[in-house]
Amino acid sequence: MAWLAGDVEFTSVEGEQRYAALVRAAAATAVGLDFDGTLAPIVDDPEKAHIHPDAPPVLVDLAAQVRAVAVVTGRPARQVLDLGGLEDVGDTVGAAGKGLYVFGQYGNERWSSTRRRVVGPRPPAGLAAFERELPRLLRRLGAEGAFIEDKGLAVAVHTRRLDDADAAFARILPELRDLAERHDLVVEPGKQVVEVRSPGMHKGQAVQTLVDELDLGGFLFAGDDLGDVEAFDAVARLAEQGMPTLLVCSSSDEESALVERADVVVRGPDGVLDLLATFTDDAAALRA
Repeated sequence: MAWLAGDVEFTSVEGEQRYAALVRAAAATAVGLDFDGTLAPIVDDPEKAHIHPDAPPVLVDLAAQVRAVAVVTGRPARQVLDLGGLEDVGDTVGAAGKGLYVFGQYGNERWSSTRRRVVGPRPPAGLAAFERELPRLLRRLGAEGAFIEDKGLAVAVHTRRLDDADAAFARILPELRDLAERHDLVVEPGKQVVEVRSPGMHKGQAVQTLVDELDLGGFLFAGDDLGDVEAFDAVARLAEQGMPTLLVCSSSDEESALVERADVVVRGPDGVLDLLATFTDDAAALRA
């Protein structure tokens, strides 16, 4: 493997070539970024997962070199805007004539620096009934201490605070999947968290929305967890169609599902920001 800078590592010679091609296509490129584990460190309390302090200026500088920057997350869009200070970032990016987007709840919600309000559907049918049954199920499984996060359009059950978080996760996952199916909902497992939401929307569709609306000529996506698989799939399809792309895995000791699919592996949010800053510098140098 070859090193780019700091905690940034190419997985192959082809990955290096894809990076170079994307630098050349930077002006027509969208950069899609997961939030937790990618822009914000993973923490026990999801309500305290603030964006990395270096991220806002890195995103502003990046936006000056690319077509658009998008945060694509399973969190509610409003929550991410607040935790990331992204409305302020959007002000700066918008003033420069560029776009910042937030796709919340896997793309069910949307905010942009040009249309500055969150737009989304009503909660899915069956979610309220699922929530009513959830506490009883968790008590039966000995996981009553799990943190239940109501996202409005989804419910997330976090085991991170439990004594044996991994064992609790493995115990509740199949039961939550069965309960979700009875209410016509789907399950999205993550790092010691199980999210239950409506079917039909995923991060890959958010990727395609950006491609369709912005007439892109390149795409970079960075993620860290199973919820980013569909986005990786969508970007891989763009590569098959001849578009310059780059897949970035923000790795950790907890999850490595994306490592083998990535062109570049970085170490957490620090590595993501190192990569984005280097990409920005390389794109600016090429245009100078």
